[in-house]
Amino acid sequence: MRKAILIKFIQVLLSALVLNSVIFYIVTSSVMLKNSRQDMLYNLQTIDDVLDYTGDLAGEVRQLDRVTDKNNSRFTLIRMDGSVAADTGFVDPAELDNHQKREEVADAMRYGQGDSRRYSKTVHKTMLYVAVKSQHNDTILRLAVPFSGLREYLIMLLPAVWLSFLVALLVSVGVADKFAESISKPLREISREMIKVNGDYGDLHFEEYQYPEINIIGETTTKMSQNVKEYLTQIEHEKQIRQEFFSNASHELKTPITSIQGYAELLESGMIRDEATRLDFLQRIRKEAVSMTSLINDILMISRLETKEAEVVKSEVRLSLIADDLYQALKPMAAGQEVMIHIDCQPVSIWANAQQMTELLGNLMSNAIKYNHPGGQVWVRIRQMGAELKITVTDDGVGIPKDSLDRIFERFYRVDKGRSRKQGGTGLGLSIVKHIVGFYGGTITVESELEKGTTFTVTLPVQNE
Repeated sequence: MRKAILIKFIQVLLSALVLNSVIFYIVTSSVMLKNSRQDMLYNLQTIDDVLDYTGDLAGEVRQLDRVTDKNNSRFTLIRMDGSVAADTGFVDPAELDNHQKREEVADAMRYGQGDSRRYSKTVHKTMLYVAVKSQHNDTILRLAVPFSGLREYLIMLLPAVWLSFLVALLVSVGVADKFAESISKPLREISREMIKVNGDYGDLHFEEYQYPEINIIGETTTKMSQNVKEYLTQIEHEKQIRQEFFSNASHELKTPITSIQGYAELLESGMIRDEATRLDFLQRIRKEAVSMTSLINDILMISRLETKEAEVVKSEVRLSLIADDLYQALKPMAAGQEVMIHIDCQPVSIWANAQQMTELLGNLMSNAIKYNHPGGQVWVRIRQMGAELKITVTDDGVGIPKDSLDRIFERFYRVDKGRSRKQGGTGLGLSIVKHIVGFYGGTITVESELEKGTTFTVTLPVQNE
């Protein structure tokens, strides 16, 4: 990279120097041509003023030979028909060609003055011709001087030009080298720092460099490494959760399977002859099968909600009807726990899946009943606040320890494992609630204090069809 920057820098500099030289040559040549033309016009106007057009014009023009010979110039006096009246050259004017079609002469006849530059076969040089129309007579005065522009000075200027090129090149190489080093050095340091990471993506430290763009690279690299570290941490956490999930799921399924297998073996052995005992065993088998089915359904529901693959049929759901149905369904459980349920629901509706809303509210209400004291209370409050629906389920039960609040939404996590298994359930209720809330883009919060109760607050956007 350093070599490439150096080469490009030198190429750009040389191109700039060449372009500058060409422009300088063109501009200087144009200025010299303009100044020479102006000087020649002034000389012609002076000659026009001093010539005596009533006397011997040829003799007066010959007197100009002493001046024109010194600088190889040539003065010509031309009639309006194009014929030469007098010339400072040693050629007889009568032998000269008609000048009417010469560019400078034609322009002078038409516009009062004209000029041109061309190679003269007579003197074998490139000449600058300037012609003006006389202010005192019907004649054209023309002056011709050798003109090579800046070319005759190139030999003198060439050493200075090459010297300036060499100095500029040496200076540019030094500057370009320092510039390339100032860019490549930080990049090398960033590369070395990244190589030293060796898997610890959060341990990156870069210096503050003079170029903001390079600092942006360092900052971006640091952020990317932090994101990678967070991503890897998340993957590791999810891996741990997945392992715990399979372990817990296996354990939860193993218990009812073991019970079913034991009861089935007893029935198959023929040892159970009492009809009442046989029916009791069959009921237990059925109960364990229902428990397994419920567990598997809950696991499948969470999986579909996580992957957003659930085929959800939405409709306008009236939450007051769902709350009333759940109140009737949970009334026997509440009576057995000696818990009172209070429903305070506005006549609100939400565009959602009725089964999911039933699962959400039912799990929160059943948990509030299960983990309560005899004589306890459960309050269910549903309100619409602007574009959001707020569901609050509060109880005055046993509460949740602070160290468990961050884990209660994990699958199969139980605060009091003994009591939870006694109360029944799959251990997936709050996890299902969290996934349903996330499916609709809502939020769920929990506040709890031991032996004083727990409050779950769910906020859902009121979606329209």
